Amino acid sequence: MPTLSRTMTVMSTLLPLLDAFDDLPQVCDLREHTYQGLGDTVVDVGCGGGRAVGELAARGIRAIGVDVSPTMIEIAAERWPAGEFHVGDATALPLDDGSVIGYRADKVLHALAEPEAAVVEARRVLADNGRAVLVGQDWDTFIIDSDDPGLIRRLVHARADGMPHPRIARRYRNLLLDNGFVDVTVEVHTIVWTGETGLPLLANIGGEGAWLDDQAARARDDRLFVAVPFFLASGTRAG
Repeated sequence: MPTLSRTMTVMSTLLPLLDAFDDLPQVCDLREHTYQGLGDTVVDVGCGGGRAVGELAARGIRAIGVDVSPTMIEIAAERWPAGEFHVGDATALPLDDGSVIGYRADKVLHALAEPEAAVVEARRVLADNGRAVLVGQDWDTFIIDSDDPGLIRRLVHARADGMPHPRIARRYRNLLLDNGFVDVTVEVHTIVWTGETGLPLLANIGGEGAWLDDQAARARDDRLFVAVPFFLASGTRAG
């Protein structure tokens, strides 16, 4: 029971944060961009609450969501009944070889112990000439305006260092090239917050305290500035 309780607590705090992020117009545009060229059968790895699966399924695509969390899968299936959802690991997907045309992993690889194994698995499940899309932030590159940049730097680095692979996004291109993908491209899309909608993100980075109170005051005065570059890498599975 302690494990279940801890899982539910994490979901209760993480899911609202993800939902608020996914609702941002800039993020909606980025998500839409990731759908391009994925084909008519797509797996969304680390699907979380299932929004991408639901949006793809609404377009007549067979969209398969996979997440390691049974709780997330239960929530996703309830929210987006047109999608197909499975509990599974990014490095051992419950799919046959070459069974999908598109592979999408959004804000996932930084949390994995073996991100390269997930890219190897992407190649396995993709059909020849299938498309893989990796999206995520480099956790060392959060830009936060503050009168104490040294403190911000320490908070950002401490948050990053608590993850298995916080800087994996800067390696997306090489991961694809090294594991059987061609025509690899990389784009950078920067998400900017200038108001109170950025405060939950900041709390997630450094917790509460005087520094967050300062940022809240900036938000009230329309002086908050937070920018996070998101890296989007895509490639084609070589035959």
